[in-house]
Amino acid sequence: MASQAREPVVHRSEQTYGGSFHADLVEQYKLYVQSAENVSARRVASSQYLLTINAALVALYGLQSASFGQHYWTLLVPITGVSVSAVWYLVIKSHTDLNRIKFDLIHELEQHLPAAVYKHEWDLAEEGQGKTYRAVTRIERWVPMLFAALHVVLAIIILLVIAGVMDWAK
Repeated sequence: MASQAREPVVHRSEQTYGGSFHADLVEQYKLYVQSAENVSARRVASSQYLLTINAALVALYGLQSASFGQHYWTLLVPITGVSVSAVWYLVIKSHTDLNRIKFDLIHELEQHLPAAVYKHEWDLAEEGQGKTYRAVTRIERWVPMLFAALHVVLAIIILLVIAGVMDWAK
């Protein structure tokens, strides 16, 4: 897609809009801030769900290996786990990207308000890169990667047991 000049978020002046310009702008600002908070809440709910699935898969691996031993079909558990972890990582990334866009727009809206508190806070937090604040999603992204690594190790163990290189019972 070709690079296009972006239309400003506030595209009408008070003169062309009318007397309720400031009240409507504040109301839109409040709604948009709430929508950014909703994205964060959806990210947390998605992460809880995918964490539960991953934990259940690890428990299932333990149950099936204790009860039935290692067979090729048991590779389905860690393969599913790697897939769920990849989806989880992408969900976190998607929500992070969407929130970044939303907060850029919030900062742009704040240029038309008396105070730019979110922009000021983000500047004080060194945009999540400094010592005062680390963006949670930068840390949060490690959890699905660690689960994926665990599932890969489980798959390797299954293959080594099946090949007779390793004895899981010992």
